[in-house]
Amino acid sequence: MLHIKKIEDGIELYKALGSDLRIQIIRLLLENTEMNLNEIAAALDVTNGALTSHIRRLEQCGLISILSESAGHGNQKICRINTDRILIDVKPQGIQEKKNMYSVDIPVGQYTDYSVFPTCGISTPAHLIGEVDDPRYFAHPDRTKAGILWFGKGYVEYLIPNLLPAGAEMTQITLSAELSSEAPGVNNNWPSDISFELDSLPLGTWTSPGDFGDVHGVFTPDWWFPYWNQYGLLKTIIINKKGTFIDGLKISDRKIDDFHFDYKSSIHFRFSVSEQSGNSGGMTLFGKSFGNYDQDIRLLVSYTPAGGV
Repeated sequence: MLHIKKIEDGIELYKALGSDLRIQIIRLLLENTEMNLNEIAAALDVTNGALTSHIRRLEQCGLISILSESAGHGNQKICRINTDRILIDVKPQGIQEKKNMYSVDIPVGQYTDYSVFPTCGISTPAHLIGEVDDPRYFAHPDRTKAGILWFGKGYVEYLIPNLLPAGAEMTQITLSAELSSEAPGVNNNWPSDISFELDSLPLGTWTSPGDFGDVHGVFTPDWWFPYWNQYGLLKTIIINKKGTFIDGLKISDRKIDDFHFDYKSSIHFRFSVSEQSGNSGGMTLFGKSFGNYDQDIRLLVSYTPAGGV
């Protein structure tokens, strides 16, 4: 995988992809695994001389590799695709702390309460924790190392670190997590109503469209089973003085002022799927080293300090 961590670092890549001929070269190599320059030139009906600069540009940005291989008369240059995926981080990694806010990442296995029912399971990036479909393993000590967990119904609850200064007023909580449904096997068309609660008060519900398994997750380990959950959708939940929002869309009138949080408050956030829901399709929660986003549950808390300064 070619991972561009800063958008400005990909300028040469963007230029390389800005050519119809170079896109055709990439397509040919994807279809044929490897080809020599003569084969590519013949397939595209161009001369070797016209092809050389395009091949060099693709090699310089890391999209293809070129090997010299002796065959017949002299050496042949063999071209191969160098990567099967390109990941570009449009936003900088991590949430940048500014004045009057703090951020923290909560590992997906660091829940403080749970009640889950099969199908269910939990895994570190290296191995499954215990047996699948056995909720007892959600209490295993290795759960703190988990990179993914899933259940058919139930909930997991997390303690949000309260780092407010004394006398400060909390004004906004922003929480992002990669989520999907949980189907037996995988099913991209498997809707599930995933609900969110803050200190036992409902915030709203988001309906996941499916349990995605059509392609391998960008960060999902190579050993992971191909017929299991591969990736989710990154959802951002914001609770502020105007209400509760998911990806900018208001889902309820629940406001941050409803909770009266101060620096002594114990704050709990819950993800749940109810059997009584219209779409009770389970939930998968992806953390670091799984899915398409290399993050755990990411939290940003904004506040007004004492005195309003």
